[in-house]
Amino acid sequence: MSVPTAAILVIGDEILSGKTEDQNARFLIRELRELGVALKRIHVVPDEIEDVAAAVRELSARFVHVFTSGGVGPTHDDVTLLGIARAFDVPIVRHPELAARLKTHFGVDADESHLRMADVPEGAELIAQPDTRWPMLAVRNVYILPGVPELFRKKFLAIRERFRVAPFFTRAFFTHEDEFDIAAALTAVAAAHPLVAIGSYPNFSTPDYRVKLTLESKDPAALEAAATALRAILSPEKLVRVE
Repeated sequence: MSVPTAAILVIGDEILSGKTEDQNARFLIRELRELGVALKRIHVVPDEIEDVAAAVRELSARFVHVFTSGGVGPTHDDVTLLGIARAFDVPIVRHPELAARLKTHFGVDADESHLRMADVPEGAELIAQPDTRWPMLAVRNVYILPGVPELFRKKFLAIRERFRVAPFFTRAFFTHEDEFDIAAALTAVAAAHPLVAIGSYPNFSTPDYRVKLTLESKDPAALEAAATALRAILSPEKLVRVE
């Protein structure tokens, strides 16, 4: 079963220097999982055109969807669009619809500094969004989002349903058994159920359980079969709960 994949590209010196804490990737992780999209990479780069270009070029070729965060605006460190244009070897051009919107919005005050916001990579798609003044930009499979968390969330939520696919089905087992005691049997279960991703996570923060075992699959029948096999290798006396 083919699962659409995604990558998040976070752009900004402020993230790498610790001046700003990234909230957008954390938000998008949850959203993509709920939509059934498999997030495979989170990449952070500085405000450098070549770094953005190299990252976009690689991520766009490897994953179905790429979402960028930050680096879009009127200041000198807003280099995302330039980096994307370089990644795809296309020029920056003035988009007539964006330019018209800017002139309408700013009126007589619309000078060249305002109109530069209409300069986009050639071939960029404008995605209209209800209740937002400015459309979202996409270049090929790269969706360009602002870095401001409130705006990032608003723009993504306006288009989120276009990415929805079959959901992930999950199950979680909580046990007092030690990872070392179940490692070999767990490896055998994982090998026998290749359509199910099985994870093992020790817990040291609470006495409630020692290990959390997770199962995840797009195939509900495969998930149930793996869950049955997993339950068989766990001690009933040490099994805390199943979710």
